Amino acid sequence: MSEHQLPSPLWRLGFRPFFLFGALFSVLAIGWWGGMLAGLWGLAPYGGSYFWHGHEMLFGFSAAIVVGFLLTAVQNWTGVPGLKGWPLMLLFATWLAGRAVLLINPAWPLWIPATIDLLFLPMAAGFMAWPLFKARQQRNMFFVPVLLLMAAANFISHLTVLGVYPEGFRHGSYLMLMLITALICVIGGRVTPMFTANGTGTEKVLPLPWLEKIALAAIWLLVLHYLTGGLLQDMAVGAIALIAGVLHLLRWLRWRVWITFSVPLLWSLHLAYLYVPLGLLALSGHYLGEMMPLSTAIHLLTTGAIGSIILAMMARVSLGHSGRKLKAHWLMSFAFAFVLLAGLVRTLGSWLWHSEIQSMLLLSTLLWCLAFMLFAVIYFPILTRPRIDGKPG
Repeated sequence: MSEHQLPSPLWRLGFRPFFLFGALFSVLAIGWWGGMLAGLWGLAPYGGSYFWHGHEMLFGFSAAIVVGFLLTAVQNWTGVPGLKGWPLMLLFATWLAGRAVLLINPAWPLWIPATIDLLFLPMAAGFMAWPLFKARQQRNMFFVPVLLLMAAANFISHLTVLGVYPEGFRHGSYLMLMLITALICVIGGRVTPMFTANGTGTEKVLPLPWLEKIALAAIWLLVLHYLTGGLLQDMAVGAIALIAGVLHLLRWLRWRVWITFSVPLLWSLHLAYLYVPLGLLALSGHYLGEMMPLSTAIHLLTTGAIGSIILAMMARVSLGHSGRKLKAHWLMSFAFAFVLLAGLVRTLGSWLWHSEIQSMLLLSTLLWCLAFMLFAVIYFPILTRPRIDGKPG
């Protein structure tokens, strides 16, 4: 297909619009939240400010990046051309419409904005399933039910606003958080040793089958717990989180972070993944005796793990899938450092200096916004221009 017959570069593969506008949306969402905490303006979105903040960072920002990544990766996995052109524009418009109606909160019956928001993840699951079925690829088929479970978590969260299930927001949000954490653990285990070997010219660390199976099984047990709305007693949840945290820390240590410090695309990924075991250990500390505030554990996994890993993966995937060398712009080192620090300030800073929690929250907000704005500015020309090697995508 000639260049003039292709869609605009922004619509040639899923990572392009979702990475760019997902990053920009996170700056808007976190910046707006931070301004509200500082008393600069009010916030009256769908569900109220607390619901909107938690929902949009999980089901708005994080879901967009997950979908953008999966719809890009599935082309590599199957050899089937990825979603592009009008279908991709339709999916993106559905995501954007959800963000708009929840923020603006028009005077409509509540089920209308809820329905608009709920369309995105099932649509994404359908677009994900088609190439996998076409290629008859079983290994990656599980991503489709994961996306559908994310859609179910979103539905459960809306039940609180609709007045059907008071615990729906808590139930759905925790389920979504653990589903994203599970994806990070699965994909991180696949790509981090490979990226490290390729980027440092060293031998790839081979997985230990027993470690991989038990570490991932513990994560999926936590998913099951939150899926059922509390299947296990607190002590059991704490024990599983403790086992998961220790095993994922061991997993992380085996990947040899110390050989990556000269390669920003690698150390950013390694240090981001460290937040996963830290968050799991903090979660265990909460459930095994309230030694750690639940908010600290949650934000180690959200602001820390999800935020940092998203930025590291977006930076690498965008270069690789645009035909560029895997070398980050020098300013991205600051972006990686800012988002990693945002996680520390939001969690340990707020916990250890609780009397200064307002300042900690605002500093974390500023660091996050700087990190993702740097990504958006640096990667705008990369995401909106054709591949430099002339290949499709």
